[in-house]
Amino acid sequence: MTKKDKLLERFLSMPKDFSYQELKTLLNSLGYEESNLGKTSGSRVLFLNVIKQSKIRIHKPHPGNILKKYQIVEVISKITSKEK
Repeated sequence: MTKKDKLLERFLSMPKDFSYQELKTLLNSLGYEESNLGKTSGSRVLFLNVIKQSKIRIHKPHPGNILKKYQIVEVISKITSKEK
């Protein structure tokens, strides 16, 4: 099992300690690129997969670095859906 597979398996188990950096690494391995939506975007971040024409929008967690449960649920539904 590769590191990518282990990270995906960990993410799909909905851990309570999944960090933003881990999410960024996971999405990059799935073909998504991070975009900060301009200088005034604040903590909003867009992950874009050009090949699948898929977008994932989330807020960077702060002040900590751990994702909230609703963010994990949203990303899981987006990466597992067959739709755009």
